[in-house]
Amino acid sequence: MSDPTAAERFANYYADRPPWDIGRPQTAFTAVADLIGPRVLDSGCGTGDLAIWLAGRGHAVTGIDFLGGPIAEARAKAVAAGVEANFLEMDALAIGEIPERFDAVTDCGLFHTFDDARRSAYVESLAKLLEPGARLFLLCFSPAEPREHGPRRVSEEELRAAFSAGWEVEAIHPARFEVVEGIPGAEFTPGGALAHLVRIRRV
Repeated sequence: MSDPTAAERFANYYADRPPWDIGRPQTAFTAVADLIGPRVLDSGCGTGDLAIWLAGRGHAVTGIDFLGGPIAEARAKAVAAGVEANFLEMDALAIGEIPERFDAVTDCGLFHTFDDARRSAYVESLAKLLEPGARLFLLCFSPAEPREHGPRRVSEEELRAAFSAGWEVEAIHPARFEVVEGIPGAEFTPGGALAHLVRIRRV
């Protein structure tokens, strides 16, 4: 996700407050927290709310984001919360190069930002990172969301196709992508944009 256009676009979002930076983890993830393994990579962690929340529950967490600003804020938040979490500035397409291995990856709104080529490269990187039995928990916009702005919608068919080789799609549940209401870019279905929460196991 390191192309200059994306970097500039997301840097502009973080210059103010992005609609997705709600100051807490998305409810979709807290609802399945007991299924998330002890060693977690939070892919596209932003300012770290989910990673810090998981660390507070006792998980060993590494968060990655391709922008330095959100990573610096995540580190400061972790210190303020009194929890230990590792935050790295890196491209999500390079996560397969991380030397450690994880029991789970959480992806809160990253997958749906990729075009087809980067989507495939991301799945390949995840495959290098996760041992058999490890799980990916992915929250992405659904075609059911009627508002036309925002990120690319991902159908169930696309999800199953992207993870057809070496993965098992265990569950696709309807969910909400909560946003900070009242700010530009947050005009979605009341209660949050319609989304999928997907649980995928490496086989």
